[in-house]
Amino acid sequence: MSKNYFNIIRPGVNSTFQDKGRDHLYHIGIPFSGAMDNRNFLIANKLVNNNLNSAVIEFAYQGPHMKYFGKKINLAISGDVIFSIKKKDNEIQGNCYQSYKIESGDEINIISTNKSVYGYLAIGGDLDIKYQWNSCSINTKANIGANDGKKFKEGQKIYLKKINSNQDIKKINYVNTKIENIRVIKGTNFNYFSEDGKKLFYDSEFTISKLSDRMGMRLEGSKIENIVNTNIKSEGLIKGVIQVPADGNPIIMLSDHGTVGGYPKIGVVASVDYDRLVQMSPGSKIKFKEINLSDAETLFKLYEMETKNLLSQI
Repeated sequence: MSKNYFNIIRPGVNSTFQDKGRDHLYHIGIPFSGAMDNRNFLIANKLVNNNLNSAVIEFAYQGPHMKYFGKKINLAISGDVIFSIKKKDNEIQGNCYQSYKIESGDEINIISTNKSVYGYLAIGGDLDIKYQWNSCSINTKANIGANDGKKFKEGQKIYLKKINSNQDIKKINYVNTKIENIRVIKGTNFNYFSEDGKKLFYDSEFTISKLSDRMGMRLEGSKIENIVNTNIKSEGLIKGVIQVPADGNPIIMLSDHGTVGGYPKIGVVASVDYDRLVQMSPGSKIKFKEINLSDAETLFKLYEMETKNLLSQI
């Protein structure tokens, strides 16, 4: 067993291991999972010289408080996160998008996210965790992934198999932006809804419910009227699809969503807006704006180019 490890003093809220997720398993009911905010996941890994698909610790609202034992190592946090690092009797307030060196006995305390949901802690090296279907990503609903598919627990130890030799301090000036509207493409059941229902969907403001997690985001607001059937024969779902059940309140499927569903689909969130969507906390207001498939593809290509450019700056 490695002598380099973190001891979890406080697990935080929904702290899990995540990477890019799992491909090509929808046919057996396994969703992609993976990091909710892909850009922040990639930036965190790049800041500590990791492979871009290395496992990170994803947390929601509050992250873990951990004490490190072992050889010197570097780490970085991405997102809009408040955290501190305690070195002996000296405690410093950390900055996101900057790597830090820590030594045996040091502590990192991830206190909270700031008007957002998810943050990412990348550790410079390879974590000693199990992979399932070529991914460590944890889906707690199905108990899939590393850590027996479960959230972190108090007293748990996180071991490292390898520590990166390159521990240069790196940082990037990056701001998590917000957008006024979430852009969507028409869903396959768009014509199930009345003209008033369609208008309400695009013109109304919805509130993100507290009943939201990695599986789905429930919205509250104007009821979207269905004029055909509130249930359909179950069919495949994708990340970002927006279902409308009988109560008329939309539900957006997120990274741990079920792979089939029987509610009509009014729209699909454009991939370019997914990172910013998942960072919207309960109580936030959300509005939708229709775009066509061609525009969505162009916007996503620009998003990928911008992400690649950001990573090249680190």
